[in-house]
Amino acid sequence: MTTLADYRDERLRKLSEIKEQGINPYPSKSSRNTTIDKIVNDFDALDGKEVTIAGRITAIRSFGKLAFVKVRDYFGEVQIFMQQEDEKAGLFNTKKLKLLDTGDFIEATGKVGKSSTGEISVFCNHLRLLTKALRPLPGRDGFTNKEERYRRRYVDMNVNTEVRERMVRRSKFWQATRQFMLDHGFVEINVPVLEHTTGGADANPFTTHMDALDEDFYLRISHELPLKRLIGAGFEKVFDIGPRFRNEGVDDEHLPEHIAFESYSAYEDYEQGMDFYEEMIKYVAKETWGTLQFKVGGFDIDLSGKWPRVKYADLLREKFNVDVFNPDREQLKRVLLENWQAEDLSRADFEKKLDNTTTPHLIDDVWKLIRKTSGGPYWVIEEPTTLSPLAKVSPDNPLVTERFHPIIAGTEMGNGFSELNDPLDQLARFKEQQAARDAGDTEAQMLDMDFVEMLEYGMPPTCGWGNSERNFWLLEGVSGREAVPFPIIKSKD
Repeated sequence: MTTLADYRDERLRKLSEIKEQGINPYPSKSSRNTTIDKIVNDFDALDGKEVTIAGRITAIRSFGKLAFVKVRDYFGEVQIFMQQEDEKAGLFNTKKLKLLDTGDFIEATGKVGKSSTGEISVFCNHLRLLTKALRPLPGRDGFTNKEERYRRRYVDMNVNTEVRERMVRRSKFWQATRQFMLDHGFVEINVPVLEHTTGGADANPFTTHMDALDEDFYLRISHELPLKRLIGAGFEKVFDIGPRFRNEGVDDEHLPEHIAFESYSAYEDYEQGMDFYEEMIKYVAKETWGTLQFKVGGFDIDLSGKWPRVKYADLLREKFNVDVFNPDREQLKRVLLENWQAEDLSRADFEKKLDNTTTPHLIDDVWKLIRKTSGGPYWVIEEPTTLSPLAKVSPDNPLVTERFHPIIAGTEMGNGFSELNDPLDQLARFKEQQAARDAGDTEAQMLDMDFVEMLEYGMPPTCGWGNSERNFWLLEGVSGREAVPFPIIKSKD
């Protein structure tokens, strides 16, 4: 049985022979003057004209003095037709073709035409080697193991081109997000990744050490607090798109490192925010996928039309008879135990975990039972104050906040609220969060006195919003690791 090592040894032998013939197997310059898609799509205009193309060899068929080579670049694939020529005709001809392999990158010059079978071809009169590949690409059927695909993603994207196309859509997703915000008068400002005090979300941060200052820093879990400082600094519409880091588990909806977007608009509240970000989500979906209709995880989703708005407390009361304003811990635990599924923890370990979970988090876990079965789209509004330490209290009900989430296909596709700008109220809520953190809740927010000080200087009424690339994963219909170019996996030599 031929092994990978055998293939590599044979290619190393060919590489040595190529060098002995005075050919540089890794030149720095290419003279490509067109891409393959242009030859295919504009054949009538290019028929009979000389072109120079470049790309990776995907197939070689040699018949003595004749040879057919398939070459693929990013844009398409075309056939190169070769006939035996004098040695001076090019660095490679049919005699030397045996030194080339699938996976090698070549440059071919010749006239565009059609073969006797009518296939669009480049009739090559000059062929150069651009890169000698020492490892063969596996066939599509030979590279299906998920771990190997994630570990050698550069191979995966060559073999499974739909993965590469997914990354193009991911790029379009963020381009559309950025364009929508710029078109509506927002300014993009990148904020720090390293923070002395991290906040803006309930998450466990990564820590690192800066040698220059001999101090520990956190990798940001959110863009929120620095962006709101910019509102306090006099900006009115700001946003940032970039990575954030949450030291948590990996599943279909969560990656410790992922791209996120947050924005803040002064002199607006959550009612205006819902209208604006509903329009944004629809725009981004249309620009990325060309549709507002999706089938995701068994849900048929139609993003068009006006999305309903449903109160958080009403949902929990109607589904489980839970009173979020006077919560009964035992009732909450009972509901969660009745819906326990043995995915990660045994029932005994799950029950022990519930005993050590704060009441607000128990309420949130019960809410997630409802969310997972909701197709949407709809907005869930007015979360309890205990669950929203950075949101402004509703003037109509001091027990709830002006917070909003879009629920689509069983998940929260964003988070927004009328921002809290009362420094005394913010300080009191930070203290509650810090007390929970000191009591062992590693996801509770830290007391950020610098942020409180900024609020004491004054920040206007503001609506804030954030969403992550989980929105892309969801509508693309794949897990997080399938939707990023290089997913994090355990290291291996």
